[in-house]
Amino acid sequence: MQLGAYLSGYADGEGCFCVTFNRSKRHAFGWDIRPSFSVSQNRERAQILELFQQTFGCGWIRPDRSDRTLKYEVRSVPELVKRIVPHFRSHPLLSAKHRDFEIFAEICEMMSRGEHLMREGFERITMLASSMNLTGKKRYPRIEIKV
Repeated sequence: MQLGAYLSGYADGEGCFCVTFNRSKRHAFGWDIRPSFSVSQNRERAQILELFQQTFGCGWIRPDRSDRTLKYEVRSVPELVKRIVPHFRSHPLLSAKHRDFEIFAEICEMMSRGEHLMREGFERITMLASSMNLTGKKRYPRIEIKV
């Protein structure tokens, strides 16, 4: 079995591509944009999270207080663009999560080019992020995230 396909399949079920917004006085337009890729698992199966970390060569494993699991997470935009996005383009997701990944990848690539620092780019990222993970709860509705 090919490891890349296995990791993509695992992430298809247990992973999340997410873009969060947090109010910030030190960031452009008053918002910090944080893309992240994560995979959760129970402590007794932590070796799969270690496999993600070893394979991608980035990210960290931490406890997730919300549900008492462990979470492998990558938040660094350069690492997301250099390691995570290419992996999932080479080994595509097969569920509807693929759509969220494509939006996530576009946002990460825009941020790596600094487009989030310009009004038009920031507004596009806000619009794109609001179309992701439609069943998940959002801390700030898109209407609250304004330039």
